[in-house]
Amino acid sequence: MSVAKNLMEIREQDIRSHYEPAFHLLEGFEHHPRIGTARAGAVTATSPEAAARGGIPARRAFRSTTPGLATRRPARKEGVVLIGRIEAADEGDPLVSATQATVLSSLRRAIATAHAVSDLYDEQTPLGALKRSNLDGSLEAGKKAEFGELLAAASLIVLHVFANMSAFLLAAHSGEAGEHEVQVEDLKEILTDNPALALKGALWELDQVIAEKAKVEADLIPAVAAFMERLMEEVSIRAQSAPGLEAFLAASFRVEADDFQIDGFTPATRARSTSLTMTFKKPHEVVGNHIAKYQSLKLAKMLMAYDFDRRLNPFAELGGFIFTFMGDGKPGTGKTTLIQMIAGLLNDYCQNAGYPFRYENLSSDSIDSYQGKSGQNAKAFIRAVLDPHVIGFGTIDDIDQIAGKRGDRQSSAGQQEVTAVLMESFAGANTVVRGNCTFGMFSNYPENVDDALRQRAGARFLVDGPQTREDYIDILHLLLGSNHDIPVGDHDLFAAQEIKSAVAASYAQYSRPQEEQLANVFDRARDAIGELDTIEKMGAYLKAIQEADERFTGRAIKNITDAVKVRAMDFELPDEWMENSELFLQKNYDTKLAMIRELTRPITPEMVIQEINRYADSEFRYGNASDEAAIDAQVKEMTRMAAARARFAGKEG
Repeated sequence: MSVAKNLMEIREQDIRSHYEPAFHLLEGFEHHPRIGTARAGAVTATSPEAAARGGIPARRAFRSTTPGLATRRPARKEGVVLIGRIEAADEGDPLVSATQATVLSSLRRAIATAHAVSDLYDEQTPLGALKRSNLDGSLEAGKKAEFGELLAAASLIVLHVFANMSAFLLAAHSGEAGEHEVQVEDLKEILTDNPALALKGALWELDQVIAEKAKVEADLIPAVAAFMERLMEEVSIRAQSAPGLEAFLAASFRVEADDFQIDGFTPATRARSTSLTMTFKKPHEVVGNHIAKYQSLKLAKMLMAYDFDRRLNPFAELGGFIFTFMGDGKPGTGKTTLIQMIAGLLNDYCQNAGYPFRYENLSSDSIDSYQGKSGQNAKAFIRAVLDPHVIGFGTIDDIDQIAGKRGDRQSSAGQQEVTAVLMESFAGANTVVRGNCTFGMFSNYPENVDDALRQRAGARFLVDGPQTREDYIDILHLLLGSNHDIPVGDHDLFAAQEIKSAVAASYAQYSRPQEEQLANVFDRARDAIGELDTIEKMGAYLKAIQEADERFTGRAIKNITDAVKVRAMDFELPDEWMENSELFLQKNYDTKLAMIRELTRPITPEMVIQEINRYADSEFRYGNASDEAAIDAQVKEMTRMAAARARFAGKEG
């Protein structure tokens, strides 16, 4: 269980007290770059006056209406002038546009908030006292190293808060993804001598980016947002090994007026629902796929148990939460329908409870030829779904086409980047499962997915479509629609789709493995040690599976035990709990936890064996399909070579 951080409110008066120095930074300051170099196209001098300023465009001249002052030009600062640079994005209009004003006000508030957080950091650490000692010349020689470390830490904090809040405030004004896409290369002028110099270095870089990337006003917000995303990434990397950050990481900070929260070096995102245009499906419209449908229904209700105050889900604490799952099946068996059903349920539940819901899909459009961009797209997808302020559902349809196998020469660099991001995000050292979101990976050919990535799917949904005579009658009736008067005949429509009875039968069939190779291992183990009714015997069976398939590792055991815990939660939260939010959704975290614990049932040997067989079946199925595909490819190649040799021998004769 994650320990909740201390939440500290940043007072509005503390932020506004820094408005004036923040404005002066935007108005103009001198900065001589120490690491960075001017970007190509950043110098836009159009007059001798502008050239003398190093290419920094001046703000439009204000013509005074006071008699005698009309010809006097107000004094202005030289160097980096963000206000002038931003206003120069649209030379045709003498007035500041709404977009320019939005960017300027967002930057001022972000700078002021960064200073306010820096002040809190000074109070929480010895830095405040060391600053005072340094100011009056009484800083001890033995304290200088600590002073330098804390200044560097404060610089990283100020830079990240500035970038984080700027991106957060501008997110509401950004257009559709890709509408005005801007790429920002690596940033160099990231200085950590002290917070003031750090901000000047970042603003110098921002000035360069705007000059190069925002030639027209439509590119202004995308350019600034892209810069902030890049700055956050660069600062986060440096923060991983920087000392002195414990006090900052141990607390969360909140700006109530903006609904903005700072959680270490994690980017904040707007808690907004995504407008879904997909066609939602009701559970009875998903024919067949009984276990997958049942687990999807449970998963949707599990997500709704998430507590926004504690930022934790009782199911995640109890160990029965599905964070990642893999849905595989032949083409046309209903994977897309299953996605539409889960999204529809979550959308309806969230609307009823007043929760923000976000659905994201990582598609082939995210694969980019620009180096590093595919990884950035994947990170943005992960961040959007993980946002602790929303209920999130992320899907990766046809994952075999999006994430490449490591070592596969046919996989592009972009696909390899996506694979690396997904592996780190789903089961990396920094992965935190709060229980507010789930990720579904779907594929017709899961054998083409990287083995390590596939094993990061904690649950397996076999999407096998309609199987029985009753299933085919139901799906025919469903798809024909209502524009006919053909009688149904001797058939009880959708009776076969009754979840509980169908699921019980589906689970029971896994008391013995379905794949022949695994069934042989199962029979040999049972003949040797008897019924698998103790942990010792089950462990021996697992070892026998590993001897038959070396890819069956410790991660497989973890996924199996997680699935068993889900079976222990083999109950659906009552529908009335979803319909009337006061019965469950609005309860506090401890009450929710107690209510769920009461419904939990004990784990039985049958559950464990069935889940071992379900998981191992899927791995053997994937492995056999992968081996068959490789053999088929070799046979085709050898056949072609034989035909080529025969044709060549004929020409020789």
